[in-house]
Amino acid sequence: MNSTPLAGQVAVVTGAGRNIGRAIALALADAGARVAVNVRASRDEGDAVVAAIAAQRGEAMLCVADVTDRAQVDAMVAAVLARHGRIDLLVNNAAIRQEAAFGDMSFDTWRVAQSVCVDGAFHCTQAALPALQARGGSVVNIGGMTAATGAAHRAHVVTAKAAIGGLTRALAHELAPFGITVNCVSPGLVDTVRHAASASAGPAHHAAHATLVGRRGTVEEIASAVVWLAGPGARFTTGQTLHVNGGAYLGV
Repeated sequence: MNSTPLAGQVAVVTGAGRNIGRAIALALADAGARVAVNVRASRDEGDAVVAAIAAQRGEAMLCVADVTDRAQVDAMVAAVLARHGRIDLLVNNAAIRQEAAFGDMSFDTWRVAQSVCVDGAFHCTQAALPALQARGGSVVNIGGMTAATGAAHRAHVVTAKAAIGGLTRALAHELAPFGITVNCVSPGLVDTVRHAASASAGPAHHAAHATLVGRRGTVEEIASAVVWLAGPGARFTTGQTLHVNGGAYLGV
């Protein structure tokens, strides 16, 4: 088996400073890709990911950009193309996962979730599209289990993640003629370190679900699914949502 199936490819990973995004960036680099590590403001975390990739003899660049700001996204894509001349893979991972009771939720809280998860995926995919078309590349969107199961205090997040699933299926149809695959990885019950700026500590829905395998997932297990979808073995797979949740939800 080829240990570097993504050798020569260039990947952009949004929200890559910590947790699942960080693990994805590291795994893609380990598979041979050159990685653009995107963060919105946490430059120190982004630098740490770039350094970790360099330590494993990979190549990475830091891209500080707010995915909700089209001008910043366009500048990020331009910087990646100026350095590498290509983009083969886009991973739309940036997300907001804070909890709030619907009756108390401000419209701003609602809009932030949609803006980061959905608008961010729109901006990044559209900005990278010419480069992806040139290579017949891949887009991997990161969804979430509650998009299928629902959850209290997460109406804004569940709605945004469900929209990501719809965007995945729509773009799979539209981009297939260009040789571009579009898929979604849907993590569930994964152990992560949650920061107040983007996520609530100890989400309530975790207590309502249990995995069949008897443990929580790791960020590395989510990352391995992304590597497979980006690789040569998944070129016949598009428009799909891959549930990685230890059996906590059995998708159909």
